[in-house]
Amino acid sequence: MKTLKRFRSTIVMLIKFSLFISLFAIFFLIFGIENAWLLHASRTAAITMLSFAVFGVASMSIYGGYRIGIYKSRPIVSSMTLSILFTDVFTYLQLNIMNTNSVNNARFRLENLDLLAIVFVLQFIVIVGFTYFGNYIYFVINSPEKCCVITTSKSSLNNVVPKIQKYRKQYKITDAILFTAPDLFDVIDRCDTIFVYDVPTSSRTMIVEYCYAKSKNIYYNFEMCDVVALRGRAAILDDKPLFASQVKELTFEQRVVKRLFDVIFSLLALILLSPLFLICAVLIKAEDGGKVMFKQKRATKGGKLFYVYKFRTMSEENSVNRSVTEDDDRITKVGKFLRKFRIDELPQLINIIKGEMSIVGPRPEMVENVDAYEDQLPEFSYRLRVKAGLTGHAQIAGKYNTSPKDKLVLDLMYIEKYSLWLDVKLIFQTLMVFFNASDSTQAFGETEQFEFFRSEEEKNDEKK
Repeated sequence: MKTLKRFRSTIVMLIKFSLFISLFAIFFLIFGIENAWLLHASRTAAITMLSFAVFGVASMSIYGGYRIGIYKSRPIVSSMTLSILFTDVFTYLQLNIMNTNSVNNARFRLENLDLLAIVFVLQFIVIVGFTYFGNYIYFVINSPEKCCVITTSKSSLNNVVPKIQKYRKQYKITDAILFTAPDLFDVIDRCDTIFVYDVPTSSRTMIVEYCYAKSKNIYYNFEMCDVVALRGRAAILDDKPLFASQVKELTFEQRVVKRLFDVIFSLLALILLSPLFLICAVLIKAEDGGKVMFKQKRATKGGKLFYVYKFRTMSEENSVNRSVTEDDDRITKVGKFLRKFRIDELPQLINIIKGEMSIVGPRPEMVENVDAYEDQLPEFSYRLRVKAGLTGHAQIAGKYNTSPKDKLVLDLMYIEKYSLWLDVKLIFQTLMVFFNASDSTQAFGETEQFEFFRSEEEKNDEKK
């Protein structure tokens, strides 16, 4: 087993390569039935195959790809399925363009849609097989890492432990300890991976440096100093190495491009989604006869207030202005479905066209929540440095009940790392919300409680 561990990265790479070749072969062997030239050496066949390879790699980089050993099987299947779907559609369209000539089709038309469906079904089966097989092999080779959680209180412990325990095959929590404990470094020494959560920055720095010296894997939560570091770069002045963190704002050209992208994307989306809008309107009206649309005051760039548009998901008689909780009796039957798949947010495309929002950016919070969050976390106002967005890091990775601090960090990660490519990636990644609907829409509720692990000496003292 130790020998296999030494070649872990090679084994993973070979499995990834085998999966990609399998998906590639399915597409070209099936479409080769009606397009024989795909299976012979030619310039057009080479261009089509290169298109599949390039777009396949690009789409997999957007969705995270085949990350066995890091993600659970279901998220990998979801991400790979979306990746290969976009790759198939792109290559299929390119194939039909290549077939528009004097020999095949005088005009462009979509043909062999049945073959596309067969290809996608076969590829999906292969993806599922390779994903579960790949994770099985990975975890046979690699046992869970022994972990300790270092934190400041029981409350902080209960915030982070449930997240770690979702990945039981990767991490096994053997210790949970206060950062002030006298045997802290002894605990670190006997673990492989260290989670440091909510520990004061000065103490955290000491722990991180000790872990680095001992070659331990380290995870720690973001603080504002880490957010500042996101926009930093290494700089050398003469012979003096420095860390440079310069203020970043969108250039005039970036603002123009982002605005054009917002308007064009929103107009196209409204046209394409108009049938869905009509269905939603009919269902909402049919359930209780109330208004279809709902608007609420929110804050955008610079704290400017505006009314955000949403499909109504709560009964009009009992629509108290507060955050949603589990089993909230204000939500209608239609509303539960709309909220589960975030369809209720789509009317905000109108806000985007009006210039009040952007496609990608921090989620516009209720004004009441913003005031409450800023009382506890003054840095929350930093989110207002850019326009509010329909989607973003916090909407994709977070849930309705994600803590204000974590929402802030996710939003600031976007602000500090902005690029048009990042916007494109986040838009495509938004589709993952539909695969993780039950998780992403989790509301505020109670969580399981965990205790700090105690040493045998402490247990014996308690018995005495």
